[in-house]
Amino acid sequence: MKRYISRITNWPTPFPFRNLNFFMVDKERNFGSKPAKEPINNEEGNQISDMLIDGFGRKHTYLRISLTERCNLRCQYCMPAEGVDLTPSPKLLTHNEILRLANLFVTSGVDKIRLTGGEPTVRKDIHDICSNLSSLKGLKTLAVTTNGITLAKKLPMLKQCGLTNLNISLDTLVPSKFEFMTRRKGHHKVIESINAAIDLGYNPVKVNCVVMRGFNDDEICDFVNLTVDKPINVRFIEFMPFDGNVWNVKKLIPYSEMLDTVAKKFPTLKRLCDHPTETAKNFQIDGHVGTVSFVTSMTEHFCAGCNRLRLLADGNLKVCLFGPSEVSLRDPLRSGAGDEELREIIGAAVKRKKASHAGMFDIAKTANRPMIHIGG
Repeated sequence: MKRYISRITNWPTPFPFRNLNFFMVDKERNFGSKPAKEPINNEEGNQISDMLIDGFGRKHTYLRISLTERCNLRCQYCMPAEGVDLTPSPKLLTHNEILRLANLFVTSGVDKIRLTGGEPTVRKDIHDICSNLSSLKGLKTLAVTTNGITLAKKLPMLKQCGLTNLNISLDTLVPSKFEFMTRRKGHHKVIESINAAIDLGYNPVKVNCVVMRGFNDDEICDFVNLTVDKPINVRFIEFMPFDGNVWNVKKLIPYSEMLDTVAKKFPTLKRLCDHPTETAKNFQIDGHVGTVSFVTSMTEHFCAGCNRLRLLADGNLKVCLFGPSEVSLRDPLRSGAGDEELREIIGAAVKRKKASHAGMFDIAKTANRPMIHIGG
């Protein structure tokens, strides 16, 4: 186990996991730039269908497709302790249905698709799905978010099938904590997958880390050390409320606190220039090959630049991660709806999208599905 971690970190053993103090950052503190946004360039000239433009002018060019509700882990922030009732297989989108809907979105202006779950790599036809999706004319990016348990052995073929980007979830560098959080073993497999991705030339390899007070907040700077000499983008994610994950504001580590913790340890931390649709606030540390990012869904939302839509494994379209409203595309599809009818359904849902999600406390009280149903 230690050899896998040391390969990434080059740390001596035993590993120096430190305790971090609570600091709140001064909002006026300057980490290199204030707006940190690139100018909008009209989607690089791509033609965007009105179907993908909401009432606030946001162009939805990014589609997240959940391939399955099944997962080989049981992460506490994703799945209730008692588990969840999975949608029966006949009610899940088939391979051909996924491709038809994906083609509809791409021909309307979507240029990025991310495959999620559950755990997308447990779907047996994931290689074929990637191959077919990557061949869609107009699609520029095909990404996957995965827990990394089975990724290492599948990644070479996935890359051949057109997978261009990947995010690997890892919330702790301590194997015993991993087993506690995921209710499963497999920490070393995730480390192997990160190394395999680096070896295959993925740059950056994005590592998603949900930060929770009292669990892994003492590892923030240890995660930052992953970026010293490896092309890793560590993405610290604020703990978000979903049905069954027992969200509590006391567990939330706000972006300001995480940022201050990193800045005190790494004083050359500088803000990078973010794309207008970016969900993360991105930073570089002098001398580090990789980068550090913060996904601030709770304390500093990024709704104004949102360009994301979600197609769930059961065929429901969700226009906002935190919004409870969904519309089925599976049912009209199976009833013989043509492309224009499907476009009308999608366009109407997009037009109903609100300007922003509710505040974190309202989100916590709003009925929503467990994250494993929605897709990570």
